[in-house]
Amino acid sequence: MQVFGLVGSPVAHSLSPPLHEAAYRELGIDARYVTFEPDPDDLAAAIDGARALGIQGLNVTIPFKRDVRDYCEPDELAARIGAINTLDFGGERVTGHNTDAIGVTRAFAHHDVSLSGRAVVVGAGGAGRAAAFALADEGTTVAITNRTAERAHELASEIDGATGHGLDDLDELLVDADILVNATSVGMDEDVSPVDSEALHGDLAVLDAVYSPIETRLLREAAATGATTIDGGWMLLYQGVAAFERWTGRTAPVETMNEVLRERLASDDDGSD
Repeated sequence: MQVFGLVGSPVAHSLSPPLHEAAYRELGIDARYVTFEPDPDDLAAAIDGARALGIQGLNVTIPFKRDVRDYCEPDELAARIGAINTLDFGGERVTGHNTDAIGVTRAFAHHDVSLSGRAVVVGAGGAGRAAAFALADEGTTVAITNRTAERAHELASEIDGATGHGLDDLDELLVDADILVNATSVGMDEDVSPVDSEALHGDLAVLDAVYSPIETRLLREAAATGATTIDGGWMLLYQGVAAFERWTGRTAPVETMNEVLRERLASDDDGSD
């Protein structure tokens, strides 16, 4: 039996186990996906132990996405983003990858959104970095806005053609924007939006990385203008798909994985277990 898993803290309510195990069942793969919560001081031992036990791959979530860089060989994209959410133990060395970036581009592709225009990314943290690099690599002109403008400027300086801004510039930037990504936690489990509804318009494609609730206030208000809306479940799905395909070498059963994910997200939205 193959074993894959997730390392982070907390991980008890992660949606990754049902997402991946649905794929194993669909393709008849004898595998399990388990979760681990090591003490932060024991991260190196946890990675070494996982490899020694024959675990083939690990997803990585908070608070370890940056620290885990010291215990693997990052690929080029993960090195630029500065964060790793997938470890592959299949070769001679442990390699690190960032499938969050792939989740962004595949979510837009699923909704037939062209990435050749102008994008505004709200947030300069881990999700913001992944989104900004992913979009820029596809040829999108990226403007990054953040509550602390200095962080936006710092991130923009790492990306060719990107610009950094404070939130005060957000409304003006959206006038000519084609894409909006909310890469902050604003809207998670509360009915608030990081964007003034008056700044939204029907020519936008709006991706909200938040998936609890699945329909955020930002998406609801964007849809009212006629904008294309993409909930955070799609980014979550496709980052998992990318990890699955890297580890197994198999084409992921995306429809099955999405069906299971949507069932779990709907259950979370209505408050049931």
